[in-house]
Amino acid sequence: MSSKFDYFVVFAEMRTGSNFLETNINAFQGLSCHGEAFNPHFIGYPNKSEILGVTLEQRTANPFDLIQALKDVPDALGGFRYFHDHDPRILEDNLNDPRCAKVILTRNPLDSYVSWKIAQATGQWKLTDVRRRKEPSKVQFDGPEFRQHVERLQDFQLTLMKTLQRSGQTAFYVAYEDLQDVHVMNGLAQYLGVDDRLDGLDQSLKRQNPSPLSEKVANFNAISGVLADLDRFNLTRTPNFEPRRGAVVPTYVAAANTPLMYLPVRSGPEGEVTRWLAALDNIAEEGLLKDFNQKVLRQWKRGHVGHRTFSVVRHPAARAHHVFCDRILSTDKGSYRQINKTLRKVFKVPLPNGAPGPDYDVAAHRAGFVGFLKFVKANLAGQTSLRQDAHWATQSGALRGFGDVALPDMIIREDDMQRDLPELAKQVGCKAPPIPERAQSDQPFGLADVYDDEIESLITDIYQRDFWIFGFDRWHG
Repeated sequence: MSSKFDYFVVFAEMRTGSNFLETNINAFQGLSCHGEAFNPHFIGYPNKSEILGVTLEQRTANPFDLIQALKDVPDALGGFRYFHDHDPRILEDNLNDPRCAKVILTRNPLDSYVSWKIAQATGQWKLTDVRRRKEPSKVQFDGPEFRQHVERLQDFQLTLMKTLQRSGQTAFYVAYEDLQDVHVMNGLAQYLGVDDRLDGLDQSLKRQNPSPLSEKVANFNAISGVLADLDRFNLTRTPNFEPRRGAVVPTYVAAANTPLMYLPVRSGPEGEVTRWLAALDNIAEEGLLKDFNQKVLRQWKRGHVGHRTFSVVRHPAARAHHVFCDRILSTDKGSYRQINKTLRKVFKVPLPNGAPGPDYDVAAHRAGFVGFLKFVKANLAGQTSLRQDAHWATQSGALRGFGDVALPDMIIREDDMQRDLPELAKQVGCKAPPIPERAQSDQPFGLADVYDDEIESLITDIYQRDFWIFGFDRWHG
């Protein structure tokens, strides 16, 4: 076997055929693919506890121990599947290592999105026996959700492409349609440096939803409008996408008639601000302009001469506590149940398993919040396997990201909204309505119930740049 590579990575995403590709890679003598080895929530597969003697806890503490274990296997080339939200600590090292073979699997993002929606609806993520196939009802196409899906794929593909270009490397590209071609699979084996060849492909995994999109999507006609707005061609081309666009443009919100646009920072006072924007033109929130992309954003700006854009930042302590209650403790729609589970099992954060019960008191709430803050500190320092989520990332970082396409004319502190939002409306010739009351306080306990010097110290340590840039002082409630 060739010694050109020490190990390999299959860069893919959910519903791109990566399970089928892995099955056929493992059919070659001398190759071994170990599943989603760096998924932050499990190691390899949901029912596994270790890979090559490296446990989930050991990998979480130091992911490079598992990389070394892959390299140390004699007379075989080991690898794994890596998705965009897997452990970010290893990505740069993998991409810049010429002795790491890169296999890049892509699929038409519309097909992968619909496949993902069907798998969510049926709970069936693999099919080995067509007699056990769950017949799905038609799924609903969600335009904003699809745009976010495309944006995530684009960002990851561009990261791969640019890093390989700058380091003078190449990868072996596989499209979803290539997975049924034994000659392409044999070409992959040659690229990876093994002599074994296949006469046929593994047939244990079956394609789950072979019918056309029109038979799988209830609102099929809505797709064409969204694709037209995306203004993309050759969606199955590799790399798939045009040059990078603002990653958070789809979150921007504009008033229906008044030339004001809101650039939301996640886990800020988004509800209060959007209700105020709607009241400017005396409409319901559903009438606000949303789901922007760069093309539509440019059109909006050209069509609203004298426009103003703004953002609202929240005190880091209030924001961190809101994230803890709304995303980590809550079990409602939009909460991070998988991250809650990982925080409990891997990072030993004392959190309830499920919604807080009657025995969940202030002391338990404080202990959970402190544990969460310690996790956030490590996470934002790049020391954990979980993603650096926008809801707890720094607000200064979010505003820097806006700068590629739409710098805000005004940055308003949440405590100053009563004064500054009417002034902003006056600049565009509009008499402002009253600022809506704040949404109900965090549940099951408020920040005032647990705030003390230790929490203050943790918050200022984690978000010191936000304190410095925005001039925040100690939280006073």
